[in-house]
Amino acid sequence: MVKVKIENGYYLFKLGDILNKKEISINKLMRDTNTDFKVLKRLISGELVRIDIFVLARLCDYFSCSINDIIEYFPENNIIWNFL
Repeated sequence: MVKVKIENGYYLFKLGDILNKKEISINKLMRDTNTDFKVLKRLISGELVRIDIFVLARLCDYFSCSINDIIEYFPENNIIWNFL
C-alpha cells in the first residue's frame, strides 16, 4: 500500500497489495487487461498526475472489485460529503 499526501488529504494506492496477494505479475496484468506497463507501475507507486477511469474499470472487472479496493481517498479534515 502506498500513501500519497496531497493538498487536502491523501490517497492510498493498493494495486501492489492486490497483485502480491493474488500472486499476479505486472506483466500478466498488463497482458490480461491490455493496459500499458507504465500506467500500471504508476498506479502501484502512486506517481500519477491523473487517473484514467477506463483503466480503473478494466482493473475492477479483472479483479471483481470496486475502485476503493484499488485507490482510496481520505480528506484531511475527515468530512464526509453527502451527495443527494
